[in-house]
Amino acid sequence: MARSESDARASEALLRLGASGLVVSKPGRSTTVSAIDPKAVRDARDVVAAMHVLAVRGMAGNATGGELDRMRAANRRFAVALDAGDISAAVDADEEFHQVPVASLGNDAIVAVLDQFSPVVRRAERSRFAADGQASFERHEHLIALLASGDARGAEELTFDTWHSLSVDEDPSGEPR
Repeated sequence: MARSESDARASEALLRLGASGLVVSKPGRSTTVSAIDPKAVRDARDVVAAMHVLAVRGMAGNATGGELDRMRAANRRFAVALDAGDISAAVDADEEFHQVPVASLGNDAIVAVLDQFSPVVRRAERSRFAADGQASFERHEHLIALLASGDARGAEELTFDTWHSLSVDEDPSGEPR
């Protein structure tokens, strides 16, 4: 990759992070990670939840064996990462898990919205996985069962509750609770 192409990709990534509120850029001076803004995280969480509810609604009763197998495999990787204390790998596996219904729906608008707002809620997810990742593993298992049985209403409710159970308030240390 040419240097100018690499620089362009880095600039584009910083612009996306800035648009999501994750970094603050001072042109010609610095780019720093932004402080957690609980309202911004709550707003992003609500949008992310709505997009995932749409995805599972479309997948329930229509899930292929391959899609459910990909979700199960991602959830196994999630559990392994949690057991190893590798929160970054757990976040990656969680993203793979939730990507399956989104990809199944094939709605480019949902993908674009999630690309913009998911990074904002990642810090809250990291905090949840570090504190009680097992509960997320169990929610994943339950969601797979609901999707496999075609229970759209149950899948929607579980998905809504899962995303809305993310704590987005800040404690005095600046970490999400």
